Amino acid sequence: MEGTKRANIKIGAQVSIVLKQDQRTGDLTEGVVEKILTNSPNHPHGIKVRLDSGEVGRVKQVHQ
Repeated sequence: MEGTKRANIKIGAQVSIVLKQDQRTGDLTEGVVEKILTNSPNHPHGIKVRLDSGEVGRVKQVHQ
């Protein structure tokens, strides 16, 4: 599932995010959503979240 729609992302979901420093390379980091930081219903670059590890980035993929 894509990470551009806020409705697709739930707290506790397993996701792949791209961190700010990895935006050029596109390296993905996997983790569990602790908090959703974007308030708008969608965002073209991905919804910004904080993982339970404390890392912040934009969701590229939601795992089921």
